[in-house]
Amino acid sequence: MPLANVLDILSRLVSFDTESSKSNLGLIRYVEAYLQGLGVDFVTVPNETGDKAAIFATIGPKIDGGVVLSGHTDVVPVTGQNWSSNPFKIREANGRIYGRGTCDMKGFGAIALGLIPEMLRADLGRPIHILLSYDEETTCLGPMGVIARFSKDLPTPGVVIVGEPTSLEVADAQKSIATYRTIVTGLEAHSAKPDLGANAIPFACELVSGLYTFQNELARLGDPTGRFDPGMSTISVGIIGGGTARNILARECSFLWEFRGLPNTPQRLALDHFNHVADDMLSRLRQNAPDANIITEIEVEIPGLSPNQGSRAETLALKLARRNSTIAVPFATEAGRFQLAGVPTVVCGPGSINQAHQPDEYIEMSEIEAGIAFIRRLIDELVG
Repeated sequence: MPLANVLDILSRLVSFDTESSKSNLGLIRYVEAYLQGLGVDFVTVPNETGDKAAIFATIGPKIDGGVVLSGHTDVVPVTGQNWSSNPFKIREANGRIYGRGTCDMKGFGAIALGLIPEMLRADLGRPIHILLSYDEETTCLGPMGVIARFSKDLPTPGVVIVGEPTSLEVADAQKSIATYRTIVTGLEAHSAKPDLGANAIPFACELVSGLYTFQNELARLGDPTGRFDPGMSTISVGIIGGGTARNILARECSFLWEFRGLPNTPQRLALDHFNHVADDMLSRLRQNAPDANIITEIEVEIPGLSPNQGSRAETLALKLARRNSTIAVPFATEAGRFQLAGVPTVVCGPGSINQAHQPDEYIEMSEIEAGIAFIRRLIDELVG
């Protein structure tokens, strides 16, 4: 029974603690052995340090124009979350499968892997590829090693379906995300003699305030499409800290912030605005501290997904999902990486994003069954 096979694979995938800060090689070795047992060709693409890897399997003819079913193997941490049971052991109750990653998104990976026997029995005219990546929850760089090999030693796909949890709605748009670390460096002095130094904290606070002023400007621009919630590009400052004592002017203050941009919004729009403000501030910061500085480090830039109405990916996914229209999602995925590489891409997978990253994360059994039906319709679509 395909369902039993999918659940068995899901149990194995969840049993590997593949938090993004940890290696995923145990899971990858399990998938390699599974594919070898079925006689499926695959390539494993390690990261630079060799402690993580992506895997790319091909079922059917090794030609261009196939369909990639893309998922990630990493999960978010469980530390500090109040789970009712072992998060790395699936538990079935009330029509739900509980466990870290069941929804986001080892459930999709298990469905794709579990349906391989049916793919092998079909006479596929175009290939189905299964790509399992790493570091989606942090950088979305995990598939880049595979993408770089398209049209070289790997077939170039015609469509990518990223199986993030959308309740099998077809998403053709997502926001970009960029994360930054800004470090303001001043000069220590006694707090009773502020003119002898430069306190980094008030300058950092002024910069943070400026970011939220710019956020208000973005809010007035809104979302012309009316598809996103919230309907604007957003800025958020998440962590700020600095100083060593109450009576010492802080030499350093740093803060972490992010920008989530609507599709077709320049990814560095907020950074460019911020740098202009920071440059204007430097002369004041350096009045009593010639070596003072403001440096902003780019941590991660994940491209958005722009709508491509009528694309092969949209047309196919709508047919397979039996939907009449597309949606937009507010969360980041790897989809933009594929789109920038020139491959039509959509986001469509089982489960609800509302359950992702939560304690007692789960996927409905009905969603797994719907995902199986989705892949079966894909197999039928590619036969002959």
